[in-house]
Amino acid sequence: MTDLPARDQLATHEVLNQPAPEGDRDLWAGDAALREAIAREGGQSETLAPYGATLGRAEMRAAGREANDHAPELVLFDRAGRRLDEVRFHPSYHRFMQTSVAAGYAAVAWEEAPGGHVTHAAQVYLASQVEPGHCCPLTMTYAATPALRAAPKIAEAWAPKLTSRRYDPAMAPVGAKQGATLGMAMTEKQGGSDVRANTTNATRDGDHYRLRGHKWFCSAPMSDGFLTLAQAPEGLTCFLVPRWLEGERNSVQIQRLKAKLGNHSNASSEIEYQDTLAFRIGDEGRGVRTIIEMVHHTRLDTAMAPAGLMRGALSEALHWVRHRAAFQRRLIDQPLMRAVLADLALDVEAALILGLRTARAFDGSTPEDRAFARIAVALAKFHSNKRAPVVTYEAMEALGGMGYVEDTPLPLFYREAPLNGIWEGSGNVICLDILRTLAKEPLAAETLRAELTAATGSDPRYDAALKAHEARWPALPPEAEARWFVERLALLLQASLLIRHAPAAVADAFTATRLAGEAGRITGAMAGSDVSAILDRLG
Repeated sequence: MTDLPARDQLATHEVLNQPAPEGDRDLWAGDAALREAIAREGGQSETLAPYGATLGRAEMRAAGREANDHAPELVLFDRAGRRLDEVRFHPSYHRFMQTSVAAGYAAVAWEEAPGGHVTHAAQVYLASQVEPGHCCPLTMTYAATPALRAAPKIAEAWAPKLTSRRYDPAMAPVGAKQGATLGMAMTEKQGGSDVRANTTNATRDGDHYRLRGHKWFCSAPMSDGFLTLAQAPEGLTCFLVPRWLEGERNSVQIQRLKAKLGNHSNASSEIEYQDTLAFRIGDEGRGVRTIIEMVHHTRLDTAMAPAGLMRGALSEALHWVRHRAAFQRRLIDQPLMRAVLADLALDVEAALILGLRTARAFDGSTPEDRAFARIAVALAKFHSNKRAPVVTYEAMEALGGMGYVEDTPLPLFYREAPLNGIWEGSGNVICLDILRTLAKEPLAAETLRAELTAATGSDPRYDAALKAHEARWPALPPEAEARWFVERLALLLQASLLIRHAPAAVADAFTATRLAGEAGRITGAMAGSDVSAILDRLG
């Protein structure tokens, strides 16, 4: 059935100078930078092409709005007062989960085909442009698989379900399901990022444990299980808490859903363990080392999501300015608007190219790959998330008052923009982690240095910026300068990748504005840059 157009001849006026609904948008075919990066880094274009085309359809964008307009509902009790502790979702949320699970969002990295992590990272980028909330449970499901290897028998039962391409929201034990998702419950009120301050207690009970305590943040409480930390006799230990047992519900009690700034389609909660059955993952006392494998992989997603959010916001701004006129000219033809949009495009492409290069290191198997993945993912997470709120706001402003109205997706992107910078280590935590990595892992510093020097000799401005960085910090900086140090390091790494792989117009403009100082602190200083060439890459 073809939808009839809305009436534009109204009683008091005619609707003019308003962009028509965009219709379907192919997120893969319309993104030259993504397609080039996937070809270069070894991702699976045959997987990404249909996924990007599906997500970009107008009906999927409408479903994304529905999933966020109808927030998850916490149902604690049935009508008789029996405890349920369920979270119920709008059908549109389940539609996204089904689409992304079938595309391999949580599975493709573990299916042993080449480029699995690169492909997964690109899926995060694509999904974040349409409905970022459903990414949370799938990201943790993806990241849990390597952590479970510390408990081979548990992994044997759970890993096939976590890497299934069948979405199964049924409340049933994992053995009875076609597919499963896994969440995370680590932080507590008194400790936050300092998980060693956790007080949740674990008591041995035969071949399993019983947990008792409170978790201040439990991501995705509707999951089939959680990885969690608790204090066992030998110290802080990692556990798998199954949500559903044979014939009964495990005693995971949801206290409330968090009323969050954004991420409305996804449930986040506080929970209590009340003698809750759990299985140990790894040795007692080695909980941080065990779960850090999951954190490492979730950080890849928190580095890719801001690139997708920025791209989604920029795409909305582009559609508006191409179909809106002011002062007798289309907005897209006005030099200052073009400069702003091109400047935003540099942030998007830089975040994308760094994220996918990092993902290739996750696909690698050498010590050098692993070392580079550790340092690069932290740099990408920190810097891309610092840029995301700025880029989404500027895209919002391009629409004027309409950008501030919920009829457009810009408010959703803006609310979402701070999330990934906070989740899995806020800015200060990440910067201190980078300093520790560079101090304790010489190979990480060596692989980073190799990436930076690979671009020398191509642009004297880049060479000068790299020398200035090394002169300013011949050794690691004091803690108080960590953010400044990390920002410059991330910009240099992005510039190195763009110089080597992006079109000359993109690399030149990025180097001039981010490294050579030919810009102010406000978006839109693009004098001397080939703005048209940059904008032409956006489709």
